[in-house]
Amino acid sequence: MDKQKEKIRIVCYGVGAVGTRIARFLLTKQGVQIVGAIDIAKDKIGKDLGQVLETGKQLGVAVSDDVDSVMKKACCDVVIHATSSYLKDVYPQIAPLAKYGVNVISTCEELSYPYVSEPELAKKLEALGVRYAMSYLGTGINPGFLMDTLVISLTGVCQKINTIKAERVMNAGTRRVPFQKKVGAGLTLTEFRKKMATKEITGHVGLEQSIGMVAAALQWELDKIQVEQVEPVVAKEEVRSEAITVKKGQVAGLRQIARGIMNRKDVITLDFQAYIGAKQEYDAITIDGEPPIHQKISPCVHGDTATVAMIVNAIPKVVNAPPGLLTMKDLPVPSAAVEDMRKYL
Repeated sequence: MDKQKEKIRIVCYGVGAVGTRIARFLLTKQGVQIVGAIDIAKDKIGKDLGQVLETGKQLGVAVSDDVDSVMKKACCDVVIHATSSYLKDVYPQIAPLAKYGVNVISTCEELSYPYVSEPELAKKLEALGVRYAMSYLGTGINPGFLMDTLVISLTGVCQKINTIKAERVMNAGTRRVPFQKKVGAGLTLTEFRKKMATKEITGHVGLEQSIGMVAAALQWELDKIQVEQVEPVVAKEEVRSEAITVKKGQVAGLRQIARGIMNRKDVITLDFQAYIGAKQEYDAITIDGEPPIHQKISPCVHGDTATVAMIVNAIPKVVNAPPGLLTMKDLPVPSAAVEDMRKYL
């Protein structure tokens, strides 16, 4: 690519809740151009992407469910993929993209560090990347930054590390309504447990991957990673968002804890909480080491906004990276690409 002339050509694969936010942000960036859009939703297929994004103007890019047709016409540099959290679901979508020699950046949580949950699929993606001289990266705010990449960066000032704890506490009432429902807000305890049993509520995806990435960066050989069962957060008083009222005794959201265990000791602990009515929102990292570290961001980083930023800001990092399966620990320090994207290549 002639860095002085050509824009970075992007195909958006998945234009749902998160994918549309990413696409809208891409339209504000210099040096990039959306040249294709893929989705399976019947109400989007055939429509101009501008209409789907509600931009008020035509973009000349029709949403299609024919992946090969889009990829053959697009001649793109990067596919931004946003469809599912689980690599088993995502693999059939992203593996065939390798033959086009394009880099793939995905919001898939399990792809952020797939070696702990899907090691065989990870090996296949690594082989595809090397064979076709392209890269795969899964990233976002969490996993992708707060509970792994930021943790890894903070360990850089330590001479010794005993334990690490990362906490994320979110007021779900300030987030998208689908997210509020995803954490079970407004349900009774019985309803919550039924939805847990049917996996309508799954908790946070990515804690296992974040622990795996941090341990790998520190060269810690964990005995195991233990992801505890999701627990409901019960409202002690009536709380509400614009869309959902949670009465006292009902479920306001959820909490989930994961542990990285080494020598029978919890050396990495991740504590994720998302519920309506959280009186304080924060992201906190505590490192018991030499020196000790305690970093707190309050209020917590907004998940949707930050995920969009992480995906888009990763574009030049991935374009410049060697081929294969990448994780955030393999890339240069994350940074915002606030100028023309071509300047960072």
